[in-house]
Amino acid sequence: MILRIRTILDVNDDVIRDIEIEDDSTLEDLNIFIIKSYGFKEKEMASFFKTDENWKQGEEMNLIELDEKKNFSKKTLNSILNKSNKRLIFIYDFLALWTFFIEVIEFTQPIKNTSYPNLIFSKGKIPKKPPNNIFINSKKKDQSENFDDLSDYELY
Repeated sequence: MILRIRTILDVNDDVIRDIEIEDDSTLEDLNIFIIKSYGFKEKEMASFFKTDENWKQGEEMNLIELDEKKNFSKKTLNSILNKSNKRLIFIYDFLALWTFFIEVIEFTQPIKNTSYPNLIFSKGKIPKKPPNNIFINSKKKDQSENFDDLSDYELY
């Protein structure tokens, strides 16, 4: 099965890439192809986050090996994305916080003589500077930032 995925970079202008990728590919494969399709270099850390239909950020799916039980890099896309769960949030470069909205727009059959992953649509250019995104603690019930109460954050 092929997943046709739309990736939207969270910036002011439309910056979109549609890709096709095999459903038995890993999250790491998707990570690498998204980074390449937007012209970023593979040198920064990244993570995927589960999300709901309203794009509410959920559990992190870490791509680095901090803990074997919490490393999602080798998880296949078909174990995460399906007809009832079609969306993810992707964060690339934890200092710049490039944020992408990822959504499966179609489940389709492979096309003969086509190699995957495959970039099928590209619109817009990446801004020179990342937007001023703020990372929201997903444990907070209210997703609005309130810096008067920092009790849910660990300080080092």
